[in-house]
Amino acid sequence: MPFGSCISTSSQSPLLIPLPPETMPGSRGGKSREAANPSVEGGTELVTERVLREAHSLYVHPGHGLVSIGKRLGLTLLPPRRRITVMVMGNHSAGKSSFINWYVEEHIQRTGVAIETQGFTFITSGNKRESLTGNATLHLYPHFQILQNFKGVPEYMSTEICTAKQKQFPLITFLDTPGLVDGDMKYPFDVERALIWFGQLCDLILVFFDPMGQALCKRTLNIVEKINEEHGDKLHFYLSKADEAGTEGDRQRVLMQIVQELCKRPGLNKCGFDMPTIYIPSPNKLSRCVNQIEEVCHTIEKTISQTVQHTLNTLERDCRLIEEATQRLLEDDKEARNSNFHAFFRGMLLGIPGCLLPIFLLLTLIFGTTFARQLWTLVLGEKQSQALELYIQPVASIWRLVPEDQTLTVFFGLLFLSILFLLLANYTLRMKPTLSKKQKRQLEDRRDYVLDVVLAKKRKLYEEYLRQSIGEQDLS
Repeated sequence: MPFGSCISTSSQSPLLIPLPPETMPGSRGGKSREAANPSVEGGTELVTERVLREAHSLYVHPGHGLVSIGKRLGLTLLPPRRRITVMVMGNHSAGKSSFINWYVEEHIQRTGVAIETQGFTFITSGNKRESLTGNATLHLYPHFQILQNFKGVPEYMSTEICTAKQKQFPLITFLDTPGLVDGDMKYPFDVERALIWFGQLCDLILVFFDPMGQALCKRTLNIVEKINEEHGDKLHFYLSKADEAGTEGDRQRVLMQIVQELCKRPGLNKCGFDMPTIYIPSPNKLSRCVNQIEEVCHTIEKTISQTVQHTLNTLERDCRLIEEATQRLLEDDKEARNSNFHAFFRGMLLGIPGCLLPIFLLLTLIFGTTFARQLWTLVLGEKQSQALELYIQPVASIWRLVPEDQTLTVFFGLLFLSILFLLLANYTLRMKPTLSKKQKRQLEDRRDYVLDVVLAKKRKLYEEYLRQSIGEQDLS
């Protein structure tokens, strides 16, 4: 979100244009929310919801999901969320819960000065009205599992599920946060650390400033400054309850004070700054204050659109990661097979002499001495002994070249050399693991499935999403 040191005071300023009662949002005869957001009743939301759902299913399919395929390849792929997470934060009694109730068009969150949100509440769309506690909430939102390590936070987490389908709510999970105040207010957990951590994972952060005395809450400004360091593009600021701020001059002063305080913070004064004025419209309460609450809806819709594009782009990127990881495995297997072939060849060159030398020594021991020849003559007979001696004559001839006083030394030397050859052969014959034919076929089948089926599905989803946005005639 861009920041700066001034507020525009042109003719487009929300503070300087009083509207006649018959055209004011929320007044009798004014423009209704349904007319302002016709896409809800059309096909846009349905297409967007289906695109996100089918993209999510491509990841979590039990047999062919990208998560399980990536896991076999050593890749950790996270399935995209089917809804965007919109965190609503701000000072005490800033109208956060009231805005959520207005958007959902159901009284989900309790409101009022005396009843403040004390913890973190997720509000999402489902098949039936239900409330979940902290443990169930963490199971419902695995991306937030790390919150188990935040002391006190899991006990103050809950989820409200309702059946509302208004606006873009089926594609949204709201996160209602504790009201922030200065002074000695004690929270049962580290609220600043928790909000900063939530800000990292949420897709959109709506910051409400209440004009009734808490707009300059330092705790709120400190958290905003920390979140802005890495996720400033998610931040959007609004002056809530603008109809209770008094005259146009009063609202102007409040806005100037908030902007000046924000711009004093390092990193919050880099460029232009915008803070629309909003309030919950009511047909029973007329106000001449400009209500820009529709801009909040448009910001949410824009975030949903960006999320769809990001999800489909991430889907293609993950498919390419799987393709590259599969190709690396196949290439590594090919290199391992070549290495094993050369290792086998070297092992045989070392192993053959290592095996022949003990045989040579054994034959020498058995047939190379006078006593041994006499023994074999006695056992086999004269004729058979002479035939056997004829076969071992080469061995005996080689052994006779060794001087008698060196016989023992040569014998043990050859024995040691034989052991050395065998040890070297055993070391050289260490084979690298390779893939079986079945494993290679499975790898190739999964890769082909990802490239031929998943990527084709991604292209089809992208076309459907663009078709409902710009029309089929422009997709040529």
